[in-house]
Amino acid sequence: MGMHTSDSNAADGASLDEAILAVLAREGTQTLSPPEIAHAIAKGNDWHNLLVPIRRSAVTLAQAGRLVIYRKGKPVDPNDFRGVYRLGLPRHD
Repeated sequence: MGMHTSDSNAADGASLDEAILAVLAREGTQTLSPPEIAHAIAKGNDWHNLLVPIRRSAVTLAQAGRLVIYRKGKPVDPNDFRGVYRLGLPRHD
């Protein structure tokens, strides 16, 4: 599942959102780091350029309730978090 690193239009953003959710669903782990997601999405070694767009998409998806942003193992406010974070799908238990 290759992707262009440009996020200059809404279609690219929507594609990235879906790619992030697909990676999280496919991996079957509880959470993944942004670099792990970028590696799964990008072709070759061109994954670094995805880190900022992944963060933007993660905030949007978290605000919509489609994923959860974790810091130190706890869910955080998508509008107010810093540092190292991980992403996961919402739990339905």
